[in-house]
Amino acid sequence: MEDDSITPLSALPPPAGIEAAHASDAASSAWPNGNAWFVNRELSQLEFNRRVLMQAADAGTPLLERLKFLCIFSSNLDEFYEIRVAGLKEQCLVQSPVTGPDGLSPQTLYDLVNARVRELVALQYQMFNDVLIPALAAEDVCFLRRPSWNPAQAEWIREYFFNELMPVLTPIGLDPAHPFPRVLNKSLNFAVELEGKDAFGRRSGNAIVQAPRALPRVIALPPDVAGCRHGFVFLSSILHAHVGELFSGMTVRGCYQFRVTRNSELFVDDEEIKNLREALQGELPQRHFGDALRLEVADNCPPAVTLFLQQQFGLSATEVFSVNGPVNLVRLLKVPDQVDRPDLKYPPFRPGLPKALQQQSDMFRAIRDGDVLLHHPFQSFSPVVDFVRQAAQDPDVVAIRQTVYRAGHDSVLLSALTEAARKGKEVTAVVELLARFDEEANIGWAAQLEEAGAHVVYGVVGYKAHAKMVLVVRREGGRLRHYAHLGTGNYHSMTTRFYTDFGLMTCNPEITQDIANVFAQLTGLGQTSKMAHVWQSPFTLHKSLMHAIRGEAEHAKAGRKGWIIAKMNALLEPGLIQALYDASRDGVRIDLIVRGACALRPGVPGLSENISVRSVIGRFLEHSRIFYFYNDKAEDVMLSSADWMGRNLFRRIEICFPVLDARLKKRVIGEGLKPYLHDKRDAWEMEPAGGYRRKRSRQGESAQSVLLATLT
Repeated sequence: MEDDSITPLSALPPPAGIEAAHASDAASSAWPNGNAWFVNRELSQLEFNRRVLMQAADAGTPLLERLKFLCIFSSNLDEFYEIRVAGLKEQCLVQSPVTGPDGLSPQTLYDLVNARVRELVALQYQMFNDVLIPALAAEDVCFLRRPSWNPAQAEWIREYFFNELMPVLTPIGLDPAHPFPRVLNKSLNFAVELEGKDAFGRRSGNAIVQAPRALPRVIALPPDVAGCRHGFVFLSSILHAHVGELFSGMTVRGCYQFRVTRNSELFVDDEEIKNLREALQGELPQRHFGDALRLEVADNCPPAVTLFLQQQFGLSATEVFSVNGPVNLVRLLKVPDQVDRPDLKYPPFRPGLPKALQQQSDMFRAIRDGDVLLHHPFQSFSPVVDFVRQAAQDPDVVAIRQTVYRAGHDSVLLSALTEAARKGKEVTAVVELLARFDEEANIGWAAQLEEAGAHVVYGVVGYKAHAKMVLVVRREGGRLRHYAHLGTGNYHSMTTRFYTDFGLMTCNPEITQDIANVFAQLTGLGQTSKMAHVWQSPFTLHKSLMHAIRGEAEHAKAGRKGWIIAKMNALLEPGLIQALYDASRDGVRIDLIVRGACALRPGVPGLSENISVRSVIGRFLEHSRIFYFYNDKAEDVMLSSADWMGRNLFRRIEICFPVLDARLKKRVIGEGLKPYLHDKRDAWEMEPAGGYRRKRSRQGESAQSVLLATLT
């Protein structure tokens, strides 16, 4: 995948200014241990999680939204361990010498990751206990701790325990007949120390109580009992108070909550697989019982109990995290929904519609009148639903094809697709069964679509079908016309409310023919077809991006303006990073908006002084992929489902498509790029050593607030 015109980094002398850059950022002090040209992916991902956590510390963010960001940080960290740390630990166990482009060995990186996480988790709980809980209490939103319960509260909680909790709890005494139980991934559990004999004369001394997942982790009390408008008690507090009721006649000496995070990757052997759906159905039940990676225990847990749990899960001391509070903060995400305080939340908004659809309900006529651009969540996702629904009902529509990556269990789009199949239309669904954590939902949709008579295919084994596209074939005036919706995000009606994404609806015959060719590759056999406009991975996307970057470099070397703006979720692919470094040295201005992990080091003299990297963390999750090349005033604008990562460019089926309409191109630049380059509220500037500094001014506005004001 290398290109001869790119100077190998190994052939270049170390750039000037690196030591100074390193000294300015203690948060990324590990980078001289590796390759000075690249930031490590895992450490960069943790920097992203740090930025998410800082949203919880931001007094300018509504209070209940700050609590949400604290929980999102926990959720992100869980997935980071389940996937990234899981793979890293496996490399350590087999003593793999393999290193990434950053040059860090797996063991060095593993130690750095656990140390960095320990710092972040300590900060998280300090923020929760010392900042958010007092601030919420001042707003009459109270978390009632056991020592502060008054008699009325204690009685209400006692009744709740006997009526709602005790009937579904199963205490497990540990003895030769009852070994340590299998503990579900990320479940809430309690280690109980006991004294005395049970009914059979046994003196185990230890027991485990597992909290069923169906139980709420935070329980709301009636206001007259709570003594405040919104009062909550933790499930763990209730169990601690009444755990003795589960062990009649015995004395509870201690009760300590714990939680284990496990490897959640699914293993499917591409060479041995015969039926992907059956193979996944066999693997999914084991996901909850993968190898242990991290143990979280309450900070009051005695060392002996902690060591016992650590040994049960086969973990080292560095993989044990002692926390000052509930071990499952992520489950507090439900609290804001139970609190009727609009003043403590982001103000509601009603998504708008582009002008082309405000007076036109016929989706096919609107698209024939000109391409339609949708910018979510500022603009509604309903036109996409209407597009598929109308296609399902329209007697002139003969075929519908759609990719399904993440759609959720309750998808109006896939319901419409099912209805179209039942009506006898030629429906093809390319369902990606290996969409991480959505496998079960996708298996269910695949079965339902097949039962309705749709053609269901699972893409290409070894290549995830990550492209987001719908193609409708309609008979008009004696010929067939293609209509398409192409997106940067998923066909998931829930995430479209919180993720920023672009969608393009078009009947441009060249683009729709390109999309028809991609579907033909996914459903049939044969060689790749030459595309008129669409760049596709794993075939042409990487090569086309390299060509576009080199083109800007050629313009700059000829004395013309060279400018690249790229917005994405992650930038990790070494070849593209190397090409950007070369373009920077040739004088190209490069503005990168990278939400998450970024391996490129910006602003290093002699290497990347013409490159800036910023990350925007705000109310909505930035998810759009937009690539802009000035191209001697032509201003090429591409939208894509792909980040600049090796997996997206070489191991997935992705599309990157142009915005050809000059009016819509101006919109993408004006809505998707420029506001983010000028954001002075939610933007973080990346420094050469890999850390980030917040870019903020008193009068600064966030890109997202500007878009909310102009598009809704």
